[in-house]
Amino acid sequence: MREALAFFGAFNPPTTAHLELARYAMEQTGRDTVIFVPSRSAYIREEQGKDFAFSDRQRLKMLRVAAEGRPWMEVTDWEMRQDRQPRTYKTLCHLRAEGIHAALLMGSDKLKELEHGWQQVKEIAEEFGIVCLARGGDDCGEIIRGSAFLTALEKRICTVRTPEKMKGISSTKVREIVSRGERPEGLVPPEILRLLE
Repeated sequence: MREALAFFGAFNPPTTAHLELARYAMEQTGRDTVIFVPSRSAYIREEQGKDFAFSDRQRLKMLRVAAEGRPWMEVTDWEMRQDRQPRTYKTLCHLRAEGIHAALLMGSDKLKELEHGWQQVKEIAEEFGIVCLARGGDDCGEIIRGSAFLTALEKRICTVRTPEKMKGISSTKVREIVSRGERPEGLVPPEILRLLE
């Protein structure tokens, strides 16, 4: 069974930070690959309340173009092909059935949401494990110790410190720049920049 990280998200659009941090987390944890799992655009708009989402087809194309030059990167459209947005645990189980043991890769902003905003967190942690990237000066250890729920799962949560150069890059920032008719130079890889143009 292959060892992977599963990186869930809108990737609206994928940024340099998404790609570099995923690769960095993979190297730090000794995994074979990172599997990008883009959400359905309906979920991004209706459930997450984002004011704009590139279509499923556009985001999938951006990720697949990025993966062409990155042998460590894989992309699955499994969630996009479902009638409703699947829960993370169900997708991880699907990957396992495909012969991939994938730990959940997430940012520390999501770590704070696990107790009240997610389902089947205990099963995710115990069966697959969680790899958390510290973002925006967050202290993952402090976040975990501040929650009895997370403390009980601490042995199944691996934290990775985010390199400073990746801080401040976000999809929101890219969308804002693009909406002004400007180029998000350096915030997205060149191949995605070409698609955005």
